[in-house]
Amino acid sequence: MAMPSDTPNWREMSREDLDRGLNNSLAVADSSDIVAGWAQRSAAMRQRYPAHLDLRYGPRERNRIDFLKAADRAPTLLFIHGGYWQMRAKEFFTLMAEGPMAHGINVALTGYTLAPEAALDEIVAEIHAAIDCLARELPALGGDGKGIVVSGWSAGGHLAAMALSHLFVRAGLGISGIYELEPIRHSYLNEKLGLDEAASRRNSPVRQASGPLKPLSLVVGSAELPLLRGQTADFACYRASCGLPVTYEEIPGANHFTIMNEMIAPEGRITALIRELFARTT
Repeated sequence: MAMPSDTPNWREMSREDLDRGLNNSLAVADSSDIVAGWAQRSAAMRQRYPAHLDLRYGPRERNRIDFLKAADRAPTLLFIHGGYWQMRAKEFFTLMAEGPMAHGINVALTGYTLAPEAALDEIVAEIHAAIDCLARELPALGGDGKGIVVSGWSAGGHLAAMALSHLFVRAGLGISGIYELEPIRHSYLNEKLGLDEAASRRNSPVRQASGPLKPLSLVVGSAELPLLRGQTADFACYRASCGLPVTYEEIPGANHFTIMNEMIAPEGRITALIRELFARTT
């Protein structure tokens, strides 16, 4: 696995260039329209699957899970939303369940407290608490109770990687994720996150000593910002160097937002990867 050839060294970039190099919304001109479309279609999907929405897993307002049942005793995918840990909500992303559900996979979507109300350590802990809840409740909800595949987009990709160590997680999928937090710490994004060097290292998957011996698939769009393409490739290389199961690929022509079409579509590439992860861990 080789790093993308156009990946810059963030340490040699000015603060202005680093901020721009991490700003997906600025890089994709119609990103706000894309996200608005997701929200509209997700609202309609929530109306079709109202039975198990906003299930409580903790005391804070966003400590809620939506569970969309595709079939009784079916395997379950957990999806974690993005937004640089400081914006958006699970309700924007219900649409992402369409592809997996078309193949009989139940989908849970979890919320979490956003920065600056919660530190990143707390957010990571909330994701683990959400998985604890699923481990207890899945049999009653209609899941097979045999463990989940955890997935996430952008910051959710980071949280999925951090959740891979949970005993109830059997495999993971990171979509356009963040796996090294030092560039984040030195950018505009840290104004709300408030990371210091220790927290950055503690919460960077690529800085962990080895990792769980569980399959992890990593995907990124070929048209994404070079710094973010580099994040995914670098983490894949790190996992491979540790002898941990990992796959890496770029979705041709996809940017940070259009890549999600590959999960929405029943025949999309990300949907196929999800199915493969379940097949590998049965």
